[in-house]
Amino acid sequence: MSSPDQGVFDFIVVGAGSSGATIAARLSEDGRHSVLLLEAGTEGSDYLWSKIPAGVSKLIDNPAVNWCFSAEPDAGSGGRRIEVPRGKMLGGTSSINGMVFMRGQPQDYDHWAQLGNRGWSWDDVLPVFRRMESFDGGDDAYHGRSGPLRVTTTARHQVPLLEKMIDAAGTIGLPFNPDLNGATQEGIGMSQVTIAKGRRQSSAYCYLDPARGRPNLTIAAGALAQTLVLEGKRCVGVRYRQGGQVREARATREVIVSSGSINSPKLLELSGIGQPALLQGLGITPVHALPGVGENLRDHYSPRVKFAITGRNLTFNDNARGWRLAREAVKYALWGEGFLARTAVPIRLYFRTREGLEAPDATISILPFLYEMVNHERRVARRRGITMNINVLRSESTGSIHIRSTDPAEAPAIRFNFLSTQHDRDGLLAAIRKGRALMAASPLKEVTGEEIAPGAQVQSDAELLEWVRNTAETTYHPVGTCKMGQDPMAVVDQELRVHGIQGLRVADASIMPTLTSGNTNAPCIMIGEKCAAMVLQAAAATGQRQAA
Repeated sequence: MSSPDQGVFDFIVVGAGSSGATIAARLSEDGRHSVLLLEAGTEGSDYLWSKIPAGVSKLIDNPAVNWCFSAEPDAGSGGRRIEVPRGKMLGGTSSINGMVFMRGQPQDYDHWAQLGNRGWSWDDVLPVFRRMESFDGGDDAYHGRSGPLRVTTTARHQVPLLEKMIDAAGTIGLPFNPDLNGATQEGIGMSQVTIAKGRRQSSAYCYLDPARGRPNLTIAAGALAQTLVLEGKRCVGVRYRQGGQVREARATREVIVSSGSINSPKLLELSGIGQPALLQGLGITPVHALPGVGENLRDHYSPRVKFAITGRNLTFNDNARGWRLAREAVKYALWGEGFLARTAVPIRLYFRTREGLEAPDATISILPFLYEMVNHERRVARRRGITMNINVLRSESTGSIHIRSTDPAEAPAIRFNFLSTQHDRDGLLAAIRKGRALMAASPLKEVTGEEIAPGAQVQSDAELLEWVRNTAETTYHPVGTCKMGQDPMAVVDQELRVHGIQGLRVADASIMPTLTSGNTNAPCIMIGEKCAAMVLQAAAATGQRQAA
């Protein structure tokens, strides 16, 4: 094992997000290998709002812990710049997200395998999901009981309105599903979340904190990777800036880039790996041509449909202001309970938008409150209501992410190209109408007031799509920009090794060939687990060959 003082390590992991924190913890677990974990953001361990589940509103627009990216204007967004929040602290986006834990559907992963990625089918990844989680409910066949990541189910009776939603969903053909990560995803069900005892369960808390005392793990926060160090077609280290100084660390075995779908392709391009013409145009000498770097960007594009609620004490709006909020703060401080200890998205629906589909293709995530922007901060509104985040699950619209210059501190250009396929347009229209049908069904309709957005007057396909273009946001699930596969646009192979470069892997949401059917935090942690296992297996095989 090399001494960290020499700047030489067995493994270097770039990025301490959902995947990177998991990888670093697992690679350092048995004490045999030295590991350097580089994180461009803050340490964040003393950042109070990251620990409190309801603190999401204090994080989502905060540049201290959030990269605060924004996308380029395009036709699908009505010429707007859409916000693209990404975590900028240990734990990455798992430290600032809504804490919803959704694996997706078996079909998602079976499709990956069908694209030539052996080892990534549902039967392959389910044991990894089970190994990483600690969950008290559901069937043993689908859930783990002793993993590092604590997962819980949102209590069904916390918000009275949710019971009315469950009953109303049954009348429109969506029965209650007690386990959305179980045998089927279809129906209405309570969110499973990375919250336990009133605390966010980020990858930093669940994976890195238990590993901090290991002498073979070095965590460097505030370390912005500038370029990979390449010798020919082999990656041998990372050059990064920390505390105003440029430093270089060497890896005797492998470098694993886990900087996320935005920053991973950026680092590859800064290092001369990508589209030669693009790199040359910016004054970067191409080292290795990979046309897929930065391409295949996908995300869940989501309009926010809003309804007023007429009854009292049915939504979070009643308890999130004034003396009631003070009461909730006391409940949280004393017992870790109440409004502040909950996810903002306690209930969700998964459904099929048309006949003939084998599984759900759309979702509605319900926030039992209305929110407003005050001084660039999201706050619970005075008015009672609900917000529906609606999206198709497997969007086919693809965009790109590419660097603008050679400056590592400059944000790349993000182009989503939303609503560019008929599949996405048709699915979104059907999903919006499903949300309206839910609110018009008893017993929910008895407490439903006016449709605030888009408004009951907006009815035709053209009107609805125009409203979506001018108002929709993402659900913060960018994937695919270093996709896994064997085709000419693939960036990594099935073991996450960058095609044509030795000693280099990418492991985060960027390797996903397509979107999963739900939130991406759980799949990212699974990717980290699988990557660490493959890296350790390769290291063991190398050791055996050297011994022979």
